[in-house]
Amino acid sequence: MSLPAPSPDALAASHALQRLIADDIHRQGGAIPFSRFMELALYAPGLGYYSGGAAKLGKDGDFTTAPELSALFGQTLAHVAAAIMDQSAPHILEFGAGTGKLAKDILTELAAAGVALESYSIVELSGELRARQQELLRDFPQVRWLDALPESFEGAVFGNEVLDAMPVDVVTKTEAGWEPLHVAAQADAAGGAHFAWLPAGPAAAGSALAAQVARQVPDAGELPVGYVTEVHGAGCGFMATLAAMLAKGKGAAFLFDYGFPAREYYLADRATGTLMCHYRHHAHPEPFYLPGLQDITAHVDFTAMALAAQDAGADVLAYNSQAGFLIGAGIGELMQRFDPADALQYLPHASALQKLLSPAEMGELFKVLAIGHGIELPPQLLASDRSHRL
Repeated sequence: MSLPAPSPDALAASHALQRLIADDIHRQGGAIPFSRFMELALYAPGLGYYSGGAAKLGKDGDFTTAPELSALFGQTLAHVAAAIMDQSAPHILEFGAGTGKLAKDILTELAAAGVALESYSIVELSGELRARQQELLRDFPQVRWLDALPESFEGAVFGNEVLDAMPVDVVTKTEAGWEPLHVAAQADAAGGAHFAWLPAGPAAAGSALAAQVARQVPDAGELPVGYVTEVHGAGCGFMATLAAMLAKGKGAAFLFDYGFPAREYYLADRATGTLMCHYRHHAHPEPFYLPGLQDITAHVDFTAMALAAQDAGADVLAYNSQAGFLIGAGIGELMQRFDPADALQYLPHASALQKLLSPAEMGELFKVLAIGHGIELPPQLLASDRSHRL
């Protein structure tokens, strides 16, 4: 791969994380599930991608998210939040708030609209990102930070690109059935370690993983031998916790991410899975490259997420493309604030809006799953609902 070279300090940090992961592999007898590798690569204290100190978002980071593209995204969600809070309570909860840009845009728009808000809670696992959020949001006294989801919550919940960064297990279909692909390690001369896939055998699947495969993968028997895909145990667990939190009161959660419903996810021609990595605005499929310096993601199985939420007591309120949801939520009307005759102001917003809505950009690949309890979504948010495809 032709990717930008890391700085000496960044390379040293990656080598330290490689040694930490290799030690964990050694303690576990020579191999670990990929979900464990992904957990350490992203979240190992002080060294993981999200717990280290490197910038993640924007032009100096590895990728750009919808809130970073335009304030229109957050302004639109502010009006969605207001509609939910009218039916519940004046509280917002955001999970994984990035730089804090989405929170700032929502808070600013709510204030301009005269909407009362008692609290804006952020659950953030990255110390570096939390510090950036605290600096950006220092003028908003309603904001507080939590280390985990509360047991109960009433109001509006947002998560933008949260589910795709949750650890997944990787499985492959063999003549003997589905088996997990584990990760093995070998020390290298540069002071780090090399990692490689290691088939673990059907017996290593265990009842829990086998049940997850059976639940997630429709028509699994028709897929070819050698087929590789992901199962989303951590994501489903998160959805169950989120649903149980909402089921104790009135509220709704909106999860934005890239992915598919199950019957579009597990297609025969998607035979190598959906793992994707992001490093310095380059996307590639190699999860063992420079652990700690790159993001590792998998596309979201929205059917599995919806079922997990439903089983835990929440209602599936809507499922839509990002474009359909934002248009229904009024992003077009907000764009009318800008005068087309003022090209310097208008054109950057128009360009960002095109990226948010275009099927060739984020509009179709990104989806929105809404779950809740005791809430009815405004009709305009249901105009192009695709829940039937889950």
